Amino acid sequence: MAAEPEFILHHYDTSPFSEKARLMFGLKSLAWRSVLTPNMMPKPDLIPLTGGYRRAPVMQIGADVFCDSQVILAEIERRAPGPGRLRGVDRMVNLWADRLFFQASVAVIFGELGDSVPADFVKDREKLSGGSFNVAAMKAAAVPMRGQWRAHAAWIESALAARGDFLAGEAPSLIDIAAHMNVWFLSRFTPHIAGPLLAGLDRVTAWRDRLDAVGHGRREEMTGAEALAIAHAAEPDHFTPHDDADPSGLAPGAVVVVMADDYGRDPINGVLVAANSDRVVIERITPDLGRLQLHFPRVGYVLAAAG
Repeated sequence: MAAEPEFILHHYDTSPFSEKARLMFGLKSLAWRSVLTPNMMPKPDLIPLTGGYRRAPVMQIGADVFCDSQVILAEIERRAPGPGRLRGVDRMVNLWADRLFFQASVAVIFGELGDSVPADFVKDREKLSGGSFNVAAMKAAAVPMRGQWRAHAAWIESALAARGDFLAGEAPSLIDIAAHMNVWFLSRFTPHIAGPLLAGLDRVTAWRDRLDAVGHGRREEMTGAEALAIAHAAEPDHFTPHDDADPSGLAPGAVVVVMADDYGRDPINGVLVAANSDRVVIERITPDLGRLQLHFPRVGYVLAAAG
């Protein structure tokens, strides 16, 4: 009997951050299991794994749980190195795409679609962000932010002119996957806006189409209950080194809290396994699932002693 695929992605199909992970699977021609999670709370099959982390995507490998697309992409690369590369500059571009470029995308898209967004989604996103989901403000910001969005896309055009078919040269890598996210997002949800904003950026539109053609690898659906059963039956891996010089001053075994520093700042409590310049890993033990290890990116997350 064939072994189950190793990678389990908890995601929803319209999530732009999840698209990065799906495209990474496609780039590496990997098999993976898909668990569709709601795009808003409650998320009954996800929260038991994450201890309260609610953003998509989350990747699971047995009893190891990877929160945030940054650490997900790094772990896919660690487990399946090449094709594609993961360098420091790729990580920097990834954070630009996640924050500055994404902020412009959100303003443009929801400035256009805000009136049709369901009320329960609005309430969910207000809780997630800690602020108001103000459609009128988004509409007011949408026009000037279109100029910013096109300026971000023009950076990609300029880089492609210098480098070729992809941002790192002749083959796609993480830097392409990261930058592609917002072009995919705008093109999918507001194609009537994406068209004019990409007018004259012919290299970007051809590059987008090349990346879309990469696909998502070999996807197979599974249920959240099946994923939880896999976590319950597994033990976490032991592979993350702790940096004794980590500026937090925290040592493995310390009771800690981890949270995002931008939005969705739900505090996740656990016992520190390791902290280094790449990631923070904590352990959680639950009655239903046993021992889990949760992995978070170091950049973009706050680590502190609990209490």
